[in-house]
Amino acid sequence: MAVQVDNVSKCYGRLRAVDGVSLEVKKGEVFAFLGPNGAGKTTTIKMITGLIQPDAGTVTVCGQRMSTDNQTAKGHLAYVPDQPFLYGKLTAREFMRFVGEMYGIEKDALKRRIEHHMEQLAVTKYADQLAEGYSHGMKQRVVLAAALLHEPDVLVVDEPMVGLDPRTARRVKDIFREWADAGRSVFMSTHTLDVAEAIADRIAIINQGRIVACGTLDELKAKAAREHRLEDIFLDLTNPEGPPEMEEAHLTEPDTPNTTAMPPVETVPDAPPA
Repeated sequence: MAVQVDNVSKCYGRLRAVDGVSLEVKKGEVFAFLGPNGAGKTTTIKMITGLIQPDAGTVTVCGQRMSTDNQTAKGHLAYVPDQPFLYGKLTAREFMRFVGEMYGIEKDALKRRIEHHMEQLAVTKYADQLAEGYSHGMKQRVVLAAALLHEPDVLVVDEPMVGLDPRTARRVKDIFREWADAGRSVFMSTHTLDVAEAIADRIAIINQGRIVACGTLDELKAKAAREHRLEDIFLDLTNPEGPPEMEEAHLTEPDTPNTTAMPPVETVPDAPPA
């Protein structure tokens, strides 16, 4: 199992943000994690990536118990937050070299991987310009390219399509599919339901801190009976007045408000100025 979340809970004061959530991400799959704002997606992601510690329950990544100080567990994954962060006075190439060196990638291999992933995500043309001039979409490309450098077993991405043009978004979807087909795993939190519908092997929907359904799209459709689109299923299950009953919808549990540690960035055209 790539990721195993076992009955995790997290409280912020009196707010029980995540309440007994359990889920599994298999090797070789794209796993979509859906939910409205404030449902607990980001808190769950931060516990999976070891940025925060659950109050109860455990997270295991590739057989390693995750904690805030377990570098072995963290070495199996890469995390791309919803707000990409780059050092403005570094170029894309310098930033990627910095990330690769932190992971201890051998110099020649690092150089090859940087060139490969920059080309893959159409970064090469802007590789030697300072990041402070990049648009949100370009920053997103660079951060994703850097995340792939150490070839993580688990790629965790939060809202990966925000700010991307259609061509780049299509390429990112292809990368996620290729990553999973190579035996690795992608854990993707997104509001873009058509992306989840197009590439996810399994989908979990979380609402008010609880996972209200989990399964393949066909399984979710079968359990919802009358619904045919993921959007309809999602809207029913996250209805503020309470989700309808779904036959044994692989129930799991709760989560937390959608907070982010990254600073806001400007949204400008997807290529930096010359």
